[in-house]
Amino acid sequence: MRTVTLTGSQRLQQSDLERQGALPREVMESAEKIVDAVREGGDEAVRGFCLKFDGACPDSFRVPDEVVKGALDMVDPEFLSSLKKAYAQIRDFHEREREQSWFTTREDGTILGVKVTPVPSVAVYVPGGRAQYPSTVLMDTVPAKVAGVPRVIMVTPPQRDGSLSAYTLAAAAVAGVDEVYAVGGAQAIGAVAYGTESIPKVSKIVGPGNAYVAAAKRYVSGDVGIDMVAGPSEVCVLADATADPVVVAADLMAQAEHDPLATCYLVTDAPDLVEGVNAAVESLVAQSPREEITRASLEHGLVVSCPSLDAAVDAVNLIAPEHLELHCDKAFDLLGRIQNAGAIFVGPWSSEPLGDYVAGPNHTLPTGGTAVFSNPLGVYDFQKRSSVISYTPEGLKADGPAVQALAQAEGLWAHALSVGMRRKLLAEQTERFADVSAACQDAMATAWPRKLDEPGVPNLKGGQSK
Repeated sequence: MRTVTLTGSQRLQQSDLERQGALPREVMESAEKIVDAVREGGDEAVRGFCLKFDGACPDSFRVPDEVVKGALDMVDPEFLSSLKKAYAQIRDFHEREREQSWFTTREDGTILGVKVTPVPSVAVYVPGGRAQYPSTVLMDTVPAKVAGVPRVIMVTPPQRDGSLSAYTLAAAAVAGVDEVYAVGGAQAIGAVAYGTESIPKVSKIVGPGNAYVAAAKRYVSGDVGIDMVAGPSEVCVLADATADPVVVAADLMAQAEHDPLATCYLVTDAPDLVEGVNAAVESLVAQSPREEITRASLEHGLVVSCPSLDAAVDAVNLIAPEHLELHCDKAFDLLGRIQNAGAIFVGPWSSEPLGDYVAGPNHTLPTGGTAVFSNPLGVYDFQKRSSVISYTPEGLKADGPAVQALAQAEGLWAHALSVGMRRKLLAEQTERFADVSAACQDAMATAWPRKLDEPGVPNLKGGQSK
């Protein structure tokens, strides 16, 4: 792992992180071509890409319900019991996120509020390449179901022999996925974004995938909703002198083994800890079944050695990690100072994999520093909010003049007229104009009852114009 040592009043800088940023242009261009071809060619195009990239394509993309449910009998009973435990705890957590419609009434009788409605359909993308992720099925399906989404489908690529993961299908059965389709990659994103002869169009797409899946999601965003453009996984461990170097090493490796591009950060105000962590990593990684992936990830990891705990907290907030672990004395005392993190694991017993699988909060989290402005996936991602506005005549009298003045300032005459005509009805003490022609006379005065004073002109020093 690379090391940045801060001294005195030095603080970590964005340039120290050496983040790659946006998706490579060539990846975006490839994904866009695939999506466009699927949008134009439907099932035939999807089938061609599946054979090209996955090496397999079933006769029918839709996985029969009996195959999905049959997977429950194919997995180890302990795995199934663990899956059901995770499901129960994830659902319990997300039930607390459910938003309800609400309304309030002003003294003049005006009713304002919010109507909450679930999105009509969702596609959950589940990877099927380097590893199987039944936990992702639960994490992405449960909040959608809690939100009340009536149709949740899952897309996941088959293996080269045409098979699917029994773990993934069992998770789909437990989570209550409505339909499963054996298709993956950018072609799957194109299919669910625009629909094909046999794969339905949805309103929103969620779930992680490789760079081409992420690029395809970015490309279709706006035509459909997406959760986020997720990058490689990352963890940041904030550790002081009380931290156990072996446990810290294991936690860094827990993220490193995901992907060679996964990023690990160790931020500490205890320089002696780093040597112990490095020694533990060397001993443990040699025993890992995923040694090659883990080493590749750790090679571009970052150790930030800080002169104080305050500087260490500042560094964490700059990194804005997907996962943050606090291996510190009185770790809860630091919680209020953490501003940017997808999920925060407080104290030495709070292993990040607990959050990946069974704790309850969602493991679909903002990556690449986007925790500065993004949230974990939640029930709120599957609900729409519609503002509700219902005025009484008294409310119109109270607010109408302000609307007309603001509309006049913006030069929007018909905006002001819309309110002015209603005020005119009230002044005439009627609900309908008896004479259309008469009502439309002198409409300028109806819209803008008085001319606003000309505003002053704010000038900037040194302002230049051609």
